[in-house]
Amino acid sequence: MLLQSLFGGVLIGLAAAILLLGQGKIAGISGIFGNVVTGRARSEGAWRLWFLLGFIAAPVLALVFTHRWLQVQLDHAPALLIVAGLLVGFGTQLGSGCTSGHGVCGLGNLSQRSLVAVLVFMGVAAITVFVTRHLIGG
Repeated sequence: MLLQSLFGGVLIGLAAAILLLGQGKIAGISGIFGNVVTGRARSEGAWRLWFLLGFIAAPVLALVFTHRWLQVQLDHAPALLIVAGLLVGFGTQLGSGCTSGHGVCGLGNLSQRSLVAVLVFMGVAAITVFVTRHLIGG
């Protein structure tokens, strides 16, 4: 599992570097996805759609090479997962970016704004885990 995580991290960093060096664009997944969904990306060509299709292709390629589907275990009710997803979406709008945009690309570019954003969302994540696991008992 450690090698898979390391390989995945390297691929994320490589994809972000290629996009920045090749297109001059930041690999912020929420922004890329949002621009495809709203149609704002049409004037820039299809690179955003191809980037997102890579997320769909990755598990298929993993199946081809490992002959196993990736296993995902969800331990919470679907309604709670939907609310959590909406809160994450709200947070990415509020913070003008997500973990990939701020955490990978922003910190790599030594952005102070991204450092503050990462500290805030990691801090909130730590508090959320503490509250849900130790105070609520989830």
